Amino acid sequence: MSKTARIGIVTVSDRAFAGVYADEGGPAIRDYFARALASPWEAVTRLVPDERSRIAETLRELSDREGCCLVVTTGGTGPAPRDVTPEATGDVLEKPMPGFGELMRQVSLAKVPTAILSRQTAGIRGRTLIVNLPGRPRAIAECLDAVMPAIPYCIDLIEGPRLETDPAVIAAFRPKA
Repeated sequence: MSKTARIGIVTVSDRAFAGVYADEGGPAIRDYFARALASPWEAVTRLVPDERSRIAETLRELSDREGCCLVVTTGGTGPAPRDVTPEATGDVLEKPMPGFGELMRQVSLAKVPTAILSRQTAGIRGRTLIVNLPGRPRAIAECLDAVMPAIPYCIDLIEGPRLETDPAVIAAFRPKA
């Protein structure tokens, strides 16, 4: 029996935090993983305002205390003054993984020219992979489709639980032994 993976899902939004509108990003991520993952997992969700210290503390909590092997954020990756998710993520990372952001921007640019304004990043904190995603549900799915093939192997390399994907949805890549 495989260990249940804990996956942190963090929505960063002043307006959703204040109740001005419903969070759509967090549920979109949860729905994506419900379709894509074949191994046992549970979501650990958080909704925080666009405040660098709050975002960083939430990432530390999910990594260090909640034991999440993967934490994905949605929102706060644009150029607006309150968009500080990449900076907060950088505050807690031990190893940057710039290829994730590069690939997400590349696939997004094929859809919309303003994707170059997106500042998603990723990296490792302890035994946790942290990935910043955009805020729009359609962009979330496009970006996860791009990076998900590498996520299970990255989790393997940082000694996390084995994540298996449903190959009918998305195939994980692992080198042949």
